[in-house]
Amino acid sequence: MINIEDLMKVKLVIATIVSAEPVEDSKKLIKFEVDAGEEKCRTVFAGIKQYYDASLLIGKKVVMVANLEPREMSFGTSEGMLLAAASPSDEGVFLLTADEGAKAGMKIS
Repeated sequence: MINIEDLMKVKLVIATIVSAEPVEDSKKLIKFEVDAGEEKCRTVFAGIKQYYDASLLIGKKVVMVANLEPREMSFGTSEGMLLAAASPSDEGVFLLTADEGAKAGMKIS
């Protein structure tokens, strides 16, 4: 269990997927450029390649952890985390998306 102060440390925002491409030398990763309502787009890597066609994700509004420390990976630096629901029986992974009225950078509370 965590308290409300711990929960408030996590900054969840709406991000719009600007580009998405499979990472060539990876079985799992897709490289995303996302607009999180900031001056420049962020690069985020997500291990959902086996569940999604990257080209079909462009333009989707997703939920992102915006204050996660950047993570150096062999393919580049990931500057956030896209949230997804994962089936316990390996039926798939499902990106959390936002309603049409949501805009990039909106805080989730």
